[in-house]
Amino acid sequence: MAGNEIWTIGRILKWTEDYFAQKGIENPRLDAEVLLGHVLHKQRIYLYVHFDEPLQAAELTAFREMIKQRINHVPVAYILGEKEFMGLTFKVTEATLVPRPDTEILVQGAVERLRQSGQEKPQIADIGTGTGAVGLSVLHFVKDAQLDTVDISPKAREVAEENAANLELADRAHFFTGDLLAPLQGKMYTAILSNPPYIPAKDIAGLATDVRVSEPHTALDGGEDGLDFYRRLCAEAPAMLNKDGFMAFEVGIEQAQAVAALAKENPLIDRTEILKDYAGIDRVVVAWKKEA
Repeated sequence: MAGNEIWTIGRILKWTEDYFAQKGIENPRLDAEVLLGHVLHKQRIYLYVHFDEPLQAAELTAFREMIKQRINHVPVAYILGEKEFMGLTFKVTEATLVPRPDTEILVQGAVERLRQSGQEKPQIADIGTGTGAVGLSVLHFVKDAQLDTVDISPKAREVAEENAANLELADRAHFFTGDLLAPLQGKMYTAILSNPPYIPAKDIAGLATDVRVSEPHTALDGGEDGLDFYRRLCAEAPAMLNKDGFMAFEVGIEQAQAVAALAKENPLIDRTEILKDYAGIDRVVVAWKKEA
């Protein structure tokens, strides 16, 4: 990409798409469009109707730097520093996982059940909060809810706190650093939510390069069979639920039945539900506390 050439939007998109494809980037055209749109402060549709528009020198320089990061398998969200989730914009850093569309199933399921409960000012806990995407999204859609979040990473907690401030939700959210439920002992909740690490340790090496190289392994590694964190949550969380409260967890492929069975082993749990994701895969396990 010579610096003295004229690069139009259409030409640079085509060049970048081909270059990304050669480097093994999974979605070369989409990534090129998202990155260029960010540089130009334009929506992607703008690029399609302005193919002949030339880029300025400063825009080319900024775009080249993004290309360098992307071919090193830095996820697009980390390059941009943000990711959309549930229609909200969340800051992301390399201290946090990038929020995924499938995790919206966890949020949607929790919001629906909280609204159906009719409880005033429901108390919610988000365990392993990362960016805060799960808990803060629930707060956004359940206007009287109160949230406690926990993450073992102080840097992740800082990101979640910043997202709460940016989304104007900080007055209803409290943030803790610690190991799963430990910082919340003595508290009771309407709902305890979590998207914990659930990748079996042996499968980490086979993950997509972007994930394996850039995203924090502590937020991925679920132990030998991927169920370590569910065992602890299913053993400890039900005692912290109010009557008719529920816990809801995102799970990996083919883990839903095992996690539901772990929940049912706790005598405080009455019943479980399994929610499917957009691809029809079992993605969320909901477990309800007994009425008495």
